Amino acid sequence: MSKDLKLRLEDIVRATPSLMHVMAVARELDLPDWLIFSGAVYQPVLNHLTGRPADYGIRDYDLGYFDPADTSYEAEDVVIRRVAAAFAAPFKEMVEVRNQARVHLWFEDKFAEPYAPLTSSGEALTRFTSTAFSVGVRLEPNDALTILAPFGLEDLFSLHLRANPTRQTNGFLRTAQSAARRWPELTVVTPG
Repeated sequence: MSKDLKLRLEDIVRATPSLMHVMAVARELDLPDWLIFSGAVYQPVLNHLTGRPADYGIRDYDLGYFDPADTSYEAEDVVIRRVAAAFAAPFKEMVEVRNQARVHLWFEDKFAEPYAPLTSSGEALTRFTSTAFSVGVRLEPNDALTILAPFGLEDLFSLHLRANPTRQTNGFLRTAQSAARRWPELTVVTPG
């Protein structure tokens, strides 16, 4: 991952008050191996690059954590309720929590695609539909940001939506077209 792009991402994240608020509250919850990822991270970058308000297009904040000790829905629901109780509106309704250790239990039924078990929240990023979407951040106790981007940040900062090269998925074109409607400056790089 380019050091310059990582620093640019950090600057954008730190300049997005809503995202920083979500991360500060999540940090206090001390969930195992947690990350904020997906649109909550890549959309502020797109907004910055295209001159839109920082929160344009953000419908939710995906908070993933990894706890293989209990992959039951009941255990995840306890965490969902705990997270909701930590936030005031509108974040209470916008922060969506999922235990990444149990995604494989429901993913295939919901999306009709196989999904092998994960070993960490960071590994989930390697399964996202687009390289530009595959970025996660965590606010550490010392206020440092951990940034994970398994495919780098070049596609995100060049406004390119490219299919994940390591995972065949039916969802890429649908997801890319939806993003391109909100950010027409994007270039969708079609597979094949």
